[in-house]
Amino acid sequence: MAVKANLVVDQGSDFQKTVTLKNVDGTVFDLSGYTGYAQMRKSYGSTTATNFSVSITSAAGGQLSLGLSHTVTANITAGRYVYDVEVEKNSARKRVLEGILTVTPGVTQ
Repeated sequence: MAVKANLVVDQGSDFQKTVTLKNVDGTVFDLSGYTGYAQMRKSYGSTTATNFSVSITSAAGGQLSLGLSHTVTANITAGRYVYDVEVEKNSARKRVLEGILTVTPGVTQ
């Protein structure tokens, strides 16, 4: 089961969030050999998605980083979205993180 975490993204700003994944027993989830994927959508049924950049920053430490550039966030309408993060190894995918993502409006153009 994926961990639930809500995120806030400032419209027009670079966004980066590093998370540490853990197993049910509290030990670090070893990300060696995994590739990460993440998307946000206005709703679960939306056909339009924004892809995050996902990088494994410490495989043995269970850390991955999610990112969106300021040019990407500038083009996202302020509001509430849903997102999730999946990891894949040997063609098997697992959802590890999900939640609500709020994009706050910017003033500076």
